[in-house]
Amino acid sequence: MDAFNILFTSAGRRVALIQSFKKVLSNIGLPGTIVTTDSQNNAPAAFVADVSEVVPRITDANYINILLEICEKHQIKLLISLIDPELYLLSLHRLEFEAKGVTLLVCSPETNEICYDKRNTFKFFKEIGVPTPELLDGDTILADPNACYPFLIKPAKGSCSVGVNQVRNAKELDFFREYIANAIIQEFLIGEEYTLDILVDFQGKVRSVVPRLRIETRAGEISKGITVKNPALIEAGKKVAESLPGAIGCITVQCFLLASGEIKFIEINPRFGGGFPLAFQAGANFPLWIIEMVLGKNLEIKIDDWQDGVVMLRYDEAIFVTKEMLA
Repeated sequence: MDAFNILFTSAGRRVALIQSFKKVLSNIGLPGTIVTTDSQNNAPAAFVADVSEVVPRITDANYINILLEICEKHQIKLLISLIDPELYLLSLHRLEFEAKGVTLLVCSPETNEICYDKRNTFKFFKEIGVPTPELLDGDTILADPNACYPFLIKPAKGSCSVGVNQVRNAKELDFFREYIANAIIQEFLIGEEYTLDILVDFQGKVRSVVPRLRIETRAGEISKGITVKNPALIEAGKKVAESLPGAIGCITVQCFLLASGEIKFIEINPRFGGGFPLAFQAGANFPLWIIEMVLGKNLEIKIDDWQDGVVMLRYDEAIFVTKEMLA
């Protein structure tokens, strides 16, 4: 049996995700090596992988060639990128990786453009008829003495909730729109915030949707959450993902469930989210299903084939190494 070697690029702190793929390979008896890349030699995920490689930043002109060399060196079958800025770049070079026998779990350039710029995401939601918070004009708000605060301000291109701020008055709005480069302003939503882990097959069909209620977050990532088998959220998430042009793999969609029952979508990240280990623990075996997809097997799963009410309570863990291991 040929080895099913997997490369995770920009692996960073994604220890639990990589462990889930290692567990699946072991469970099904499929030989395979887990390889990670990162621009730093102290990325925690590197120390749970079988092999790690230090690479330049994605802005380096030779970055793609270096990845191609790593794929050839380690006979990679599947490449999974874990940060937003890299996704679009990789999508432009799909044919070069396929020529080396590598499947890129990366969406089309069009979908990455929709997802990375939140102004494009807003237009996409509008075009497919999905409720989403309105984009607002800062000058108009500041000129209105009766403006109904709070509002939300954030970078048009950003991730991990960096630069996301609630503005409660005109003074704060005036400050943050100068402080945050390329900022957008939205209505502030009050309701239950959900992340939907969505698996899309290579034909663009949604195969699984797992809504996770975000009970508590830290540094933009879920720290406490629970899976919720809500048919309305599942159906709405399916519509969003299947409307994306050339969506592939794990799509992470964020939305609010308002007290009125209305669902308003706010963001799409076309990659594994940081809270995916909760969905995996609940039985949504995306790693297995993705491997089966690459191997050309038919997926025998239902869209809600996972356990309702599984709770994740995260805490800090540490990986201990010696300084020689970082040399």
